[in-house]
Amino acid sequence: QVQLVESGGGLVQPGGSLRLSCAAAGSIFSIRAMGWYRQATGKPRELVATTTSGGTTNYSDSVRGRFTISRDNAKNTVYLQMDSLKPEDTAVYYCNADINSGTYSQDYWGQGTQVTVSS
Repeated sequence: QVQLVESGGGLVQPGGSLRLSCAAAGSIFSIRAMGWYRQATGKPRELVATTTSGGTTNYSDSVRGRFTISRDNAKNTVYLQMDSLKPEDTAVYYCNADINSGTYSQDYWGQGTQVTVSS
C-alpha cells in the first residue's frame, strides 16, 4: 500500500511564497513521474507542474517562471516552491505520483492541501 502525504499549504498575501511537500511512503520499488495539480472552486483539476525521475520538468503557462518543482529521489519526495503568488493561484493542490510497487504500476494522489492567496 502506498500513501502520498502533503504539507505546506496555508494563507499567504499576494506576492508571497509557499513551499509544498509531498512524501510517498509504503511499498515502493520505483517512482517515475511526480507532479502537482490544483483545483479551484467550481473549476476542473488542472496540471501545475511535473517532473520525471531524471529531472525533466514541465510547467503550465500560468505558473512558469513563478513556481519551481523539484524532487528528492532518496526521500521519495516532491516539492513545489511557489513564489510571486497571485489570488488566482488559490486552490486545493494535489500531489500525484506514478509508482511501481514491484508488481505493478499505479497512479496515486495525495489528499490535497489548501492554498489561499488573499490580502
